[in-house]
Amino acid sequence: MNDGERPIAQPSRGLRRGFVAPAAVVRPALRALVRQEWLHAERIPRTGAILAVNHISELDPLSVAHMVYNQGLLPAVLAKAELWKVPVLRRVLQSTRMIPVERSRDGGRSLAAAQAALDEGRVIIVYPEGTVTRDPEGWPMSARSGAVRLALQTGAPLIPVGQWGMQELLPYPGFRLSPFPRKTARVLVGEPVDLDDLRGGPLTAAVLRVGTERMMDAVTELVAQLRGEPAPAWRWDLRTGRREGAA
Repeated sequence: MNDGERPIAQPSRGLRRGFVAPAAVVRPALRALVRQEWLHAERIPRTGAILAVNHISELDPLSVAHMVYNQGLLPAVLAKAELWKVPVLRRVLQSTRMIPVERSRDGGRSLAAAQAALDEGRVIIVYPEGTVTRDPEGWPMSARSGAVRLALQTGAPLIPVGQWGMQELLPYPGFRLSPFPRKTARVLVGEPVDLDDLRGGPLTAAVLRVGTERMMDAVTELVAQLRGEPAPAWRWDLRTGRREGAA
């Protein structure tokens, strides 16, 4: 449904049951490994939303999904399709109906699946950077436009989320945890990104670019608040291996 009008939906009991066993494992494990601080989680709408999150560790999707689940909501993470090839993990991803993204030949299927999940009242978790940040200082990089496109197509609120700290537990790249001394992972939920002036017209490249810049500005500002320092003037571009606009 477009133009900001969305039906109020509730996830089915069967879908909720799919989260019971994974939650029974993930929640206590995360609590044992890291302190988690969730700031303004009440800003997440109860009737479906899109969370645009910066990506700092291979573990941070679990942390953000944990936050969403603890609000009584069901998360739907857009994740790389390669994860479905891991046997045990595949069963978990299927039971919770997470959304695979085929990076080279997706053809819009992941966005269609995300729209269906929104219609069920779920909270979509998107990492617009497409991968863990390669910025040398860990700041958010330049991003793809899928989250903005989904927000404009569905009318769902686009909520920026900044996080910091999980990369100290599991730095990228690598698979070795560093639980001692105990780390603190903080997640800060922002106010919805204002896209009202971009709605109602064609989804041109220019429109999507403007919306994506607003989204990433909001995410970066939240990360700056968590880090207690200003962000760089330019964002890291993964394609060029340098900051946008830098000489």
